[in-house]
Amino acid sequence: MKPLKPLTFAISAAALALAASVPARADFALIQFSDSRCEVWSGSGSNPFGSGWRKLLVGIPDWDSAEAAWHSARSQGVCR
Repeated sequence: MKPLKPLTFAISAAALALAASVPARADFALIQFSDSRCEVWSGSGSNPFGSGWRKLLVGIPDWDSAEAAWHSARSQGVCR
């Protein structure tokens, strides 16, 4: 199992940077489901139906940044 500290630090730093630099309304979030599958979710304020999911990253300002976060999480083994 790979250590998650670098990913945790990167996500935290990105979230803080985004929170400080974008307006209050964010457009995208990175959602992880219980089967380790991740999706880019439109609307950080909206939630998937049911349980068995968690938000890995919220406040992503555009699709390209959200897709880059998804690829990063997959490459580090957090998402499949």
